Amino acid sequence: MTLTSSAAPSATARGADATLEAAAKKQLDATIVRLAGNEKSYGALSVADRAKLVDRVHATVADAAADWVDAASRIKRLDADSPYVGEEWISGPYAVLASLAVLSGALKAISAGASPLAHSKFGHAPGNRVSITVLPGSVKESILFNGFRSEVWMPPGVSAETARAKAGLGELTPTKTDGVGLVLGAGNITSIPPLDVLYELFANNRISLLKLNPVLADMEPAYRAALAPLIEAGYLEIVQGGGEVGSYLAHHPGISHVHITGSSATHDVVVWGPGQAGRDRKKAGTPLLAKPITSELGGVSPIIIVPGKWSKADLTFQAEHVATQRLHNGGYNCIAGQIVVLSSDWDQKDAFVAEIRAALDRAPVREPWYPGSDDRVNAAAKAHPSAKRHASDTRLLVEISAEDDASTIQNTEYFSPVLGVVEVAGTGIEFFAKAVETVNADFLGTLGANVLIDPATRKKLGAAFMDQIANLRYGTVAINTWTGFGYLTAGAPWGGYPGATLTDVQSGIGVVHNALLIDSPERAVAYGPFRPFPRSFGGGEAALFPKPPWFVTARSARTTGKRLVNYAKKPSWLRMPAVFGSAFRA
Repeated sequence: MTLTSSAAPSATARGADATLEAAAKKQLDATIVRLAGNEKSYGALSVADRAKLVDRVHATVADAAADWVDAASRIKRLDADSPYVGEEWISGPYAVLASLAVLSGALKAISAGASPLAHSKFGHAPGNRVSITVLPGSVKESILFNGFRSEVWMPPGVSAETARAKAGLGELTPTKTDGVGLVLGAGNITSIPPLDVLYELFANNRISLLKLNPVLADMEPAYRAALAPLIEAGYLEIVQGGGEVGSYLAHHPGISHVHITGSSATHDVVVWGPGQAGRDRKKAGTPLLAKPITSELGGVSPIIIVPGKWSKADLTFQAEHVATQRLHNGGYNCIAGQIVVLSSDWDQKDAFVAEIRAALDRAPVREPWYPGSDDRVNAAAKAHPSAKRHASDTRLLVEISAEDDASTIQNTEYFSPVLGVVEVAGTGIEFFAKAVETVNADFLGTLGANVLIDPATRKKLGAAFMDQIANLRYGTVAINTWTGFGYLTAGAPWGGYPGATLTDVQSGIGVVHNALLIDSPERAVAYGPFRPFPRSFGGGEAALFPKPPWFVTARSARTTGKRLVNYAKKPSWLRMPAVFGSAFRA
C-alpha cells in the first residue's frame, strides 16, 4: 500500500547517496554481488523444486506468525487485547500464507505440464471480456467466505484459451532469469514486502533485495524467520536504511529492476530525481533512473453509493462498512476509501450521512501511529473549514456540497483518517453512469473503487449495472465489499489500472500478488453480500457470512484473525468451526 509524499522517506534518488559512508556502500555492494552470484543456481531450479521451496516458506511463515503480529502490534502501538490486532493477523501472515498456498498449486500445475488455470471457472464480462473466478478456489473457501467471490477480468478480446496458455509468467521459462531486483518496501501493511518479494522471485525470475521502510524496521527479525528458506538459499536479502540507502541501491548498476510501493510523488523522485531538476527531467521525458521500474501507488479511492430503498439496519451496517474502508489500519492504506459519492437526489442521503458520522464516532479510537498523520488531518481541516472532527478529534469528515469545490480532496491522498462526501445528481443508472464518469475523470489514481448497491436496485438496473462496472478504470473494483478484500484474494492481481506511464503514473505500473501467475490481467472484481447473515436471507442473497472480521467495529476481530491464520497454516474442516465461532461473535 502507499506512503504519501509528506510521510515517505524523502531522498530516494541519485545525489542523496553522497551522505552514505564508504563502509555502508561497500557492504551494500557485497550484498548485491552475493545475490547475483546465486542467480545461476536459482535459474537451475526446476519448477517442481521451486514449489517445494514455496512450501518450506509457507511452513516458516506459519511458525513466525505470532512473532510477526507481536512486532506489528508494537509498531502500531496496539494493546495486546485490542480488536485491531485482528487486522495484523489478517493483513499480515494470513495474506502471505494464502498467497503461498495458491502459488504452490500454480507451480505444481506447471511442473505437471498443466496451466495454473486448468481447473479455473471462466465466464463472460462486458465488453468482450472473459472472467476467471479466483475465489473461491476450493470447496473449503466457498464455505469460509460464503457470499464472497473474486474474479479476474482479462482485456477485451483475450480468449479463455489464450489466458490458460499464457498463465505461468516467468515459470514458463524458469532458466531465463533477470538479475537482482530491488524491492523498496512499504511502511504500512506488513504483508506487502514479503508478497512483493515473492512476485519478484516466482513471477519475474529475479533474485530479490528487500530494502525495508524505516517505519517497519522492527519487522526485520520476524521477516527473516518467516522468509528463512529464501534467505538461506541466497535468493533474498533484507537491508535497512533511509532514503540514501534506497537511492544508492535504485541506481546501482548491479540492480536490474526496481519495484516501489509508495505515492506517485515518491515514484517521481526515484524516476526523475528530486526538486526542480527532477521536474525539468520529467517535462523533458529524460528519466534519471536507467532501468525498468514497476510500482504500486495510492490514490483517492471512491465509495459509490447507488441509491435504493435501505432499511435502518442497512444504513447502519453500510455506514460501518464505509468507516472500515477509511479507518482500517488507522487510515494508513493506499486502498482506503477516501470519498463517498452520493446522489443528491437520494431521499435517504441525509440519514446515511448521519449514520456515517455515528460510525466514525463508534469505531474504537486508536493512536495515530503513522508519521505525519496529525499534520495531514490538520491540512485537510484547513483546506475544508466546514469539516467536522469526530472520535475525540482524531477523525475528520469533509462534507462537500454541490456548490463547493471538491478538487482538493479529490486530488490529495490524505493517508490518514480523513473521509470526504461529495454529491452527484440523478438516480438509477443515470446517477451511476455520472458517478463513474466523475471518479474516472476527477479522482487521483486508479488503484481501487468501491460500489455499494442493494440487491433489489441491482436487479432493477439489469445488465446496465455491470456495463458501468466495466467503465470504471480501476485495478480492483469491489461490489458490496471493500477493495481490501481484493488485496486478500491471493489469485487476484493487485495494482493500478493498465495504461500508466512514467510521466503519468497514476496508481502504478504493473501488478503484484497474482499468485495464479495470470499474464497481463486487466483488473480484479470482488463481490460481497449487501447484508450480513442472517439478514442476507431476507434480501435473497443467502450468504452465511456475519459481520466481516475486518470491520473496525468487529469486537471479536483479534480472535477471528488469529484463528484464520491457524486455519491457513493447514486448512482442514476441523479448524473451520473455530473461525466461525469467533466470527459470529463480531
